[in-house]
Amino acid sequence: MRLGKGRTVLEISIMAVFTALVVVTTLAVRIPIPATGGYINVGDAIIFTAALSMGWLVGGIAGGLGSAIADMVGYPVFAPFTLVIKGLEGFIAGIIANGISMKRDMLGWGLGSIIMIMGYFIVEAYIMRLGLTIALVEVPGNFFQVAVGGLIGLPLSRLIRRRMGLYFRI
Repeated sequence: MRLGKGRTVLEISIMAVFTALVVVTTLAVRIPIPATGGYINVGDAIIFTAALSMGWLVGGIAGGLGSAIADMVGYPVFAPFTLVIKGLEGFIAGIIANGISMKRDMLGWGLGSIIMIMGYFIVEAYIMRLGLTIALVEVPGNFFQVAVGGLIGLPLSRLIRRRMGLYFRI
């Protein structure tokens, strides 16, 4: 059954499941960073899993929407920025990955990671005006977050692709 602009019920369901998984994993482990008002979480593992295994649309929606929903619980000031930053993280990782090449997967993960780290740095330093020094405090935590996301997301996405087939990308 097709919905909207050619999306099937299965495709929309997969987007919803990955979005919910991002919310849950983001809320499950939260390590606050008092200097910026932000926190470290493990939601990036699911963002990268979604993007690398299902493609740019699922990665972008699950990353942006799932992370922003999680931010609404306790960190609402970050939610609009998170929607854009994490959405771009998942979008870029998913558009670069092709489901075949580990090099492309790693490049997608790497560029998605850079977008996330730089995105929050720019928001904190210049938009929220916390200053460069304070914004730099969160960079190591964000680096750790995307590193864990890659360590979990890269192998998990390959496993999902093997189970579901290489060409099942939304």
